[in-house]
Amino acid sequence: MDIQWRKSSKSTDAEGNCLEVAVVGGEVLIRESDQPGLVIKTSRAKLRAFIDGAAAGEFDDLA
Repeated sequence: MDIQWRKSSKSTDAEGNCLEVAVVGGEVLIRESDQPGLVIKTSRAKLRAFIDGAAAGEFDDLA
């Protein structure tokens, strides 16, 4: 299976270190470009909830 990985157009790291995202079937796949063998699988709904929570500051106290 040929997975089409995408990264943000705002990713300007000269070394290419960034998060990449792909959608396969109903799953969202996430990986770091410098560790392409480690892939996180999630759903669109769970990823949206995480992004919304991060934008709202829900994880700011994690240190």
